[in-house]
Amino acid sequence: MANLSEHKNIESIDYNAIEAMESFNKFVKKKNTFLFSITAIFLLLYILLPILAFQPVLQQKIIGNITGVWIYSAGLFIMTIVLCTVYVKKAASFDKAAAAVLAEYQAKGGK
Repeated sequence: MANLSEHKNIESIDYNAIEAMESFNKFVKKKNTFLFSITAIFLLLYILLPILAFQPVLQQKIIGNITGVWIYSAGLFIMTIVLCTVYVKKAASFDKAAAAVLAEYQAKGGK
């Protein structure tokens, strides 16, 4: 029964009214800016690996027999962990912002 009442509640939301709200548009713009920026950085650094792997700069031995390619590759793993951590922390703030937008919608008479 709980699923049926939740389904009815979802159907009663006026998504056009939410989309017209300035706070919603600011939220979406902020979220998209963050997501596209972090995705662009992620892809750029990963795509550079096969391009730079055969360049002399990364073929040089840095520590013993370890070349720059190995260090760059290890850095990509570290970058992935850092970006995932940043995203998880940022997602919590996005959830709060989305809840604030819904609260504003409900305060204006939305159901």
